Amino acid sequence: MSQATIATTAPGATAAPHRHFCTDCGISRSINPKNCGRACQFINPDYRALEQQVHGRARDISKPDELHFGPFRRMLRARLDPALPGAQWTGITTKIGERLLERGIVDAVLTMRPDSADKWRPVPVLITRPEDMASVRGMRMGYAPLLALLEPALAQGLKRLAVIGIPCQVYALRALERELGFEKLYVIGTPCSDNTTTENFHKFLALLTPAPDTVTYFEFRADYHVEMRFSDGAKREIPFLQLPISDLPADFFPMTCRTCVDYTNVLADITVGYMGGQGEQWLLIRNQRGEDLAALLGAELRTEAPGSAGKRQGAVKGFLENTARAAGGLPLRRMPNFMRRVMGYLMPRIGPRGIEFARARVEMKAVETILHLRRTNKSRMKSMVPPHVWQLVKPYGIEPEEDETSK
Repeated sequence: MSQATIATTAPGATAAPHRHFCTDCGISRSINPKNCGRACQFINPDYRALEQQVHGRARDISKPDELHFGPFRRMLRARLDPALPGAQWTGITTKIGERLLERGIVDAVLTMRPDSADKWRPVPVLITRPEDMASVRGMRMGYAPLLALLEPALAQGLKRLAVIGIPCQVYALRALERELGFEKLYVIGTPCSDNTTTENFHKFLALLTPAPDTVTYFEFRADYHVEMRFSDGAKREIPFLQLPISDLPADFFPMTCRTCVDYTNVLADITVGYMGGQGEQWLLIRNQRGEDLAALLGAELRTEAPGSAGKRQGAVKGFLENTARAAGGLPLRRMPNFMRRVMGYLMPRIGPRGIEFARARVEMKAVETILHLRRTNKSRMKSMVPPHVWQLVKPYGIEPEEDETSK
């Protein structure tokens, strides 16, 4: 077996056919690209049925936080100790993949590596040796056809697979899982929102620093700051409110990402993110496979109950107002610079933190989905907006209009 089996397209497909609502998960590059019609979360998703299929039950909105985050058994604040050098956070996702390969539980881990010519560009890869998991650490920005490697994996006899993916990739994987023929399948999900092209990300970096080529690390943190690290060892923290979001073109974030209803990757066995971690990682262990994956880390996984503080309603209402203006073609209200500094100081101290921060972000995504679909693709709302999303936005005065829900 080679060190890392790398490919970007499946046999018989050299490019992705055009799709209006598409993040290029890879299914359109497979031998049967028409599977997109059954597998895409942006066409006719059925979260309830797939939650039942994957977890043995759909989300129970009578349980705390399942309305927001989907089915889960346990929710934890966590860190890997010792942390892996070069990891985006502490390396939980990387270490799980490494352990799966070390113990022969899977034949390969399907994930993303950095492009050899551009460290920010994601390229799908099948990792077959535990030591090669180090090469896929860190964050990348952009679209990459991860699932195009499912068919090559099977063709190589790699029938026990772990997949590390973002929500649109994981939804399509789960929709086709039963017919793919893998003997074992473990899914490690990361939260995702507001992706863009790698080219756009480079333009964004150039707005933040005169030396974008020297940036080695970039992360949105739950303390309302973006952290940047540079090749000379320097670090910089930028409050969210001081980011040049208003200077970005209207199409910087595609409509798919602005209308995604699965921020927390509800169909993964375990979700590994940061939103509810308050400076550490945030784990949602969703089923027994997720429990087994977490158990692989043993005593190296340090966990505690997640915290929660502040109130989200004000932040979500402010987001709603700005999004409504943007969806109506009006310019965003720019906060005066002195207020940006004041609010940048106050938000980490009085704004929603921990699980309340995660709830706020999920509600913001629900608001964004409905407002943008109403403006651009109203006819698709009844198929694209699951019932639970309407419950998330109801406290903010948003109700379904005629023909926006299925009967």
